[in-house]
Amino acid sequence: MNIRDNLPKARRWVVKIGSALLTDNGRGLDVGAIAGWVEQLAKLQQQGIELVLVSSGAVAAGMTRLGWTQRPDAIHELQAAAAVGQTGLVQAYEQQFQKYGLATAQILLDHDDLSNRQRYLNARSTLRALTRLGVVPIVNENDTVVTDEIRFGDNDTLGALVANLVEAEVLVILTDQDGMYSADPRTNPDARLISEASANDDSLDAKAGDGGKLGRGGMITKVRAARLAARSGAHTVIVGGKISQVISRLAAGESLGTLLTADQPPQAARKRWLAGHLQVRGQLVLDAGAVKVLRQSGRSLLPVGVRSVSGDFNRGDMVSCVSASGEEVARGLVNYSVQESGRIIGCSSEEIEVRLGYVDELEIIHRDNLVVL
Repeated sequence: MNIRDNLPKARRWVVKIGSALLTDNGRGLDVGAIAGWVEQLAKLQQQGIELVLVSSGAVAAGMTRLGWTQRPDAIHELQAAAAVGQTGLVQAYEQQFQKYGLATAQILLDHDDLSNRQRYLNARSTLRALTRLGVVPIVNENDTVVTDEIRFGDNDTLGALVANLVEAEVLVILTDQDGMYSADPRTNPDARLISEASANDDSLDAKAGDGGKLGRGGMITKVRAARLAARSGAHTVIVGGKISQVISRLAAGESLGTLLTADQPPQAARKRWLAGHLQVRGQLVLDAGAVKVLRQSGRSLLPVGVRSVSGDFNRGDMVSCVSASGEEVARGLVNYSVQESGRIIGCSSEEIEVRLGYVDELEIIHRDNLVVL
């Protein structure tokens, strides 16, 4: 199977754009370049591809607006630059997407939002709702308040975590190099472009270089991001953002940049993660109908099929689903706490709001967050 040929068939993309590209290496936001990328992204959206844009550039844009030529070391100054730059960054995207009748949404995350299971589900639900509505989420690290992310973070990693979050099939990392090379092309004239490799190829580490003065990453963070993305089955393309029509050409299956492949398809990878990496916090006892539906149809678990609940769990925690005889049928991330679940068991989805006064989700566990054992 040629993975390049299958990229046009992917239905969900995460595209990450780096600081050096966005700010034209420190000379202010490159509005012309942003317009070009947005035009290509709009075409993908019109083709039915769901898009999430992860954009660096807030700190770098803020530095330009403040007249700073050197990235400061003081955390409060970095936070100030992020606050100043973020407004201009989002405004630039909004103006360009409006030309194509597309709305945008600003999403500021830190890594804690994606490691805390309740916030993980909240972020996932919001992003999936936005893409269903045809809105383009623009995600950035919340640099203004999260000191650790400014000091050590990088948006390559955030892009990979967002790809995990929304179950993207493709992560595209636009950078200021044409792709990944066998050595640093800035110092080694014999360096050759790596067209394709497994994301888990250990030899890639020695070939990765350092980041520039504006970014905090470098090729090594992109390799690590590809490995994170591969955990949920996403393939990663590291490619030059200044290549003409780069996004559209990738979407047409053209061989550009470096493709770092995942070892397994998205659904299988996510199910393995669910099955093996989270501690079980509670138990749901299912009726025979629900057991049959989960095993034979692969559908979501609805409140009507749950007979009883036990344990001490909150929204986003892993729970075990068992039959009336105690046989474990499935595991999944639950949408309601143990108290809430106890109040809605046995009822139809339409009755959730009547019993709770609100609705987070229509399912107790969505099928995307459920693994049948």
